Amino acid sequence: MFEKIIYAGVVFMGFSAIMNPFSGISIFLTLTANEDEQNSKKIARISTITAFTIVVIFAVAGHLLLDLFGVSFTALRLSGGILVAIIGYEMLQGKPSLINNPSKKSMEKTIKEEGSVAVTPLGIPLLAGPGVIITAMNFSTGGIVNLCITIFAFALLCLITYLFFIRGKQIKEIIGLNVLKALTRMMGLILVVIGTQMFIEGIYSAVQEFPKINYF
Repeated sequence: MFEKIIYAGVVFMGFSAIMNPFSGISIFLTLTANEDEQNSKKIARISTITAFTIVVIFAVAGHLLLDLFGVSFTALRLSGGILVAIIGYEMLQGKPSLINNPSKKSMEKTIKEEGSVAVTPLGIPLLAGPGVIITAMNFSTGGIVNLCITIFAFALLCLITYLFFIRGKQIKEIIGLNVLKALTRMMGLILVVIGTQMFIEGIYSAVQEFPKINYF
């Protein structure tokens, strides 16, 4: 039981680091600058529900997609570890992640073409980007308990993110821009560690599976 509690904490921190609701506050405020309070809350709600839905789909059925393309969980851990570590490194350097965050140009294009930003780019890929999806697939392996922990942890994070979004102006005024940047870098360090751990687990799995591989 204690191990599962620790695992739940690791899952929540992993999702928190890679989704980083603190850094999302500025983007959300920018994208909803011309919206009234009611519409801003609606956009925040739709974006977090969209992210949660996407992550649940991949957490539950991700292994089917891997089987469909003939990809093993070992490959997922190796590639996912590299991807997560790269995102963490970019955050640690104080740079916006090119992998997990939409560019300003793409956001402006979305606003111009679609009007609403709730689903894209806020829901995807800002909240549920490739790094979050791969992390969810990795955390949900190992049985139904791990899957439930993963879904619950991400649901809790989505709720926190929603509250952060609708109270974004107050949060930004209270803690300040410099603190937001410091938190982003701290999350980046956590991500580098998690990505490295995923990569190590992938190497260990690959070594275990190596004798079973038939090349002829």
